Amino acid sequence: MKILTCFLTTVIIYGNIHAQVGVGTNSPATSAQLDITSTTKGFLPPRMTNAQRAKIQNPAAGLLIYCTNCGTVDSVGEWQGFNGKAWTNMNGGSIKSPFVPAIGSFYLGGKVGYILQPGDPGYDATDPHGLIVAPADQSTGATWGCSGTALAGADGIVIGTGNQNTIDIVAGCPAELTAAKICSNLVLNGYSDWYLPSKDELGKIFPNRAAVGGFDLDFYWTSSEISATQAWVVDFFGPGPITFNKSYTVGLVRAIRSF
Repeated sequence: MKILTCFLTTVIIYGNIHAQVGVGTNSPATSAQLDITSTTKGFLPPRMTNAQRAKIQNPAAGLLIYCTNCGTVDSVGEWQGFNGKAWTNMNGGSIKSPFVPAIGSFYLGGKVGYILQPGDPGYDATDPHGLIVAPADQSTGATWGCSGTALAGADGIVIGTGNQNTIDIVAGCPAELTAAKICSNLVLNGYSDWYLPSKDELGKIFPNRAAVGGFDLDFYWTSSEISATQAWVVDFFGPGPITFNKSYTVGLVRAIRSF
C-alpha cells in the first residue's frame, strides 16, 4: 500500500507539472507558478559549501543557494543568487569568501579541534573539513558501558568512524549514562549531531588541547572498542592511547562533531 501511494503521488506531481502549485494553500496567487503559504515555517534553499556551488554548471539566472561556509568566524553562511553573469549576495553585492577555520576558533557549535590533512579520510584541498570539539567536558565519571559484551560495529579507530561507533554503541548497549549515549543525547549551541570520538579522532585533537581548552589531565573515553571488556582511552596527561576496562567510571567524556 505504501509503495502504491508513493507511485500515485509521483504520477500526480508529474501530471500537473505545468499547473500552478500551492503549498499550504488551495488557492495559489494567479500570478504565481509556486505559492508557498505558512505562518510558522520558511523557505529553505539548497545548502552547500562554496566549493560545491562552484561546481554548478551553467547556473540559470535567478538561481538561489545558501553557502554554508562563506563569511567570517563571527558570521558564517550567506544567501547567494546568480544574476545571469555572476553570483551575488541577496543585496546584489559581492559574495563573501569561504571561511577558513583555525584551530581553537569557535565554529559551528564548538571549538575547531582538528582540520583534515592530506591522507586523512575525507580530506578535500578545496573545501576544509575537520572536527569540532565541545567547549567543555560532558561527564567526569561515565563508563564505556556493557562490559562483557562485544558490540558489533563499534571497533572503528580511524578518523571518520567515531560517529558510526557511537550509533552502534547506543543501539547495542541499553545501559544509561554511557559515554557514547551522553554524546549522542547532547544538544549544544544549536547542534544535535555530537558523538564520542574514535581513538584516532581524539588522538588528533590531543596535540591541540591547549587551543581548544577545558581538558583535564586525565583519561578520556573514545568510542573505539577493543574487546568485550576493553576500550581505548586517551590519556591527556600523556603518553597517549591506552586501554581501559569498559566498566571503569574514571573516564571523562568530551563530545565532538564533524564539519
